[in-house]
Amino acid sequence: MNTDDKRPPRTGTSQPAGKPVKRVTPQYLENAALYYLERFASSTANLRRVLMRKVDLSARAHDTDREEGARWVEELLARYVRSGLLNDETYARMRTESLHRRGASTRLIAQKLAGKGIGRDEADKALDSLREDVGPDLDLSAALALARRRRLGPYRLPEVRAAHRDKDLAALGRAGFGYEIARRVVDAEDPEELSGE
Repeated sequence: MNTDDKRPPRTGTSQPAGKPVKRVTPQYLENAALYYLERFASSTANLRRVLMRKVDLSARAHDTDREEGARWVEELLARYVRSGLLNDETYARMRTESLHRRGASTRLIAQKLAGKGIGRDEADKALDSLREDVGPDLDLSAALALARRRRLGPYRLPEVRAAHRDKDLAALGRAGFGYEIARRVVDAEDPEELSGE
């Protein structure tokens, strides 16, 4: 080890070097939660994770009581749910619509929602709501959106389309679409006809 190194030793926290860890208080957690919600839509479980990371950092750096911090977080979340500031059903619906527009398969949407703490029932409700708006074949419309966005299949230049067929099929497969949908999209002569089915 170089003894001339003036950097402080790593503490095992995820804080950037030199940035002090703040001691959590109910007011600090509320400020952090509101700042986070100003920038990002969030599920209750996701905001809980964000705030509990701050509690854990404070517990390690300042020996604050983790259980008391967890209680403050739960009280804050309950107040936000009561006031409507946090609403998992609305969050799931908005996130589902956004992911679908970007070309996410229903499988990927369900995984992303689960990763944000949205339960299977709420995810299914959000997908059902989207089906009412978009139509019954969400995966086909999402695959078309992804193909358009990434210029796959019928959105490629005609002279290179055949040479990239397998790559385009694989790209749609990695995005969570089944082979039949991927094949229909990649081999479509007119994607508008598919969207009108």
